[in-house]
Amino acid sequence: MEHLLNELKVRIVETLNLEDVLPDESDEDDQLVGGEFGIDSIDVLELVMMIEKDYSIKIDNKELGPEVFSTLKALAEYIYENSPETSD
Repeated sequence: MEHLLNELKVRIVETLNLEDVLPDESDEDDQLVGGEFGIDSIDVLELVMMIEKDYSIKIDNKELGPEVFSTLKALAEYIYENSPETSD
């Protein structure tokens, strides 16, 4: 899980071209939307596309979105639990 968290930090910064955010400076419990990353609803759409492409996971439930994108840890847990590579 730690590897996934670190990977997500880098991918979020790269995907959203966050020039003022260094992946190593973010914490797994930091708020994603409106937090240190400064992510807004448009950025969330970009992240959804990145997650679908890179992790083969769909996030298509509007009620699920706020929970999944609440923190970096919540996003990593959702990816881990729903990844075809870690599913039983």
